[in-house]
Amino acid sequence: MSIALYFGSFNPIHVGHLVIAESVLLESEIEKVWFVLSPQNPFKNSEGLLSEYQRYYLCQIATEDNPNFYISNIEFGLPKPSYTFDTLAYIQEKYPDKEFSLLIGGDNLEHFHKWKNAETIIKNHKIFVYKRPSASKSAYDHHPNVKFLQVPMMDISSTLIRQRIKASQSIKYLVLDNVIDEIEKGHFYL
Repeated sequence: MSIALYFGSFNPIHVGHLVIAESVLLESEIEKVWFVLSPQNPFKNSEGLLSEYQRYYLCQIATEDNPNFYISNIEFGLPKPSYTFDTLAYIQEKYPDKEFSLLIGGDNLEHFHKWKNAETIIKNHKIFVYKRPSASKSAYDHHPNVKFLQVPMMDISSTLIRQRIKASQSIKYLVLDNVIDEIEKGHFYL
């Protein structure tokens, strides 16, 4: 089975994430997308980050109607901060019968050379890339394991959503209604 690993903080998960995940299923041989929830991204500040269990629950309810999406908490038990190389090695060992690819944004590809063991990752795994408005060209753009997806360009970010919540502004249509309900119930991001 071919699986795309979509790493992220998902703080919170929004419709942009879901459109990207659905696009890789439509445009490639990928059969499932695993949203790999990162407790702590080594390149991001953890301020304003909901607990991993709260984010995991929001991801679960956002994807519950899609049997091709799976929320993975595999990084919860791994050393922090989480490095993709280490997680990939662990997942590959745990599921040797599955073929894993990465699903990343163009901004991540631009900085891919900074990732731990980037050359080993790109040599052993396909990388599906969705365009980001802020991304520049990368040294890896023409690598045989890099495949660019035609994903609708949506300038939605979890940061924007958190800012709107703090400012008491609507996040309708940016986040699924069931996720909005949970955010409001839990008074998240205020």
